Amino acid sequence: MNTVTFRDETLTRERMQAIIAAHPRAAVFENCTLDHGDFSRLDMDGFQFNQCSVNGASWLAASLEESQWTKCRGSQCDFSSALLSDARFSHCDLNNSHWRRATLSSVQFKDCKLTGAHLQEVTGWALEFRDCLLVSADLRGMSFRKAQLEGMDFSEAELSGCDFRDAVFNGGSLRNAQTRLTRFEGADLRGADISGLNVMDAKLFKKAVISQRQAAAALASFGLIVA
Repeated sequence: MNTVTFRDETLTRERMQAIIAAHPRAAVFENCTLDHGDFSRLDMDGFQFNQCSVNGASWLAASLEESQWTKCRGSQCDFSSALLSDARFSHCDLNNSHWRRATLSSVQFKDCKLTGAHLQEVTGWALEFRDCLLVSADLRGMSFRKAQLEGMDFSEAELSGCDFRDAVFNGGSLRNAQTRLTRFEGADLRGADISGLNVMDAKLFKKAVISQRQAAAALASFGLIVA
């Protein structure tokens, strides 16, 4: 299928509906502005967005499966309840975005800024994050079981009820994250900054692996001195 490229346009809902009707699954948007637009419940499967501005835009319950997003800026945009299976996000700034109840099966986030993002109750499997900022993000209940977590910054994130069992942290941070009922059994935490975590809670960290340096820091937080 031949793609059709739209450049440097400001897109409204009506304009997007016309594009969908004329070019299903074949539209590419480059350097377009979609700020604060209402694109809820539209079918944009397979569309590509390159260096677009989507600040405050609403994609509520939209179908965006296999869509691609590269170097987009989308502070406070809303993907709640959207269908995003097999979507790809690369080098995007999506701070304070909303994803509640979105379907994120096989979605990839690479080098994205998701500080303060709301990802509660998302569904799907094989969700992949790599070198992303999730500082102060709300990820309650998400599963990262057996994931390879490359350069992930979860500092001060809300991770209550998350599942990190058997996950491997390669760099990144869990500094001062909220981890009530979070599961780390079997996780390899040696590559992460775990300052502020109570790794002495054996029920949550059974068979988790930490370094000698991390163990000494954890004991020091309880007033013990490792000599």
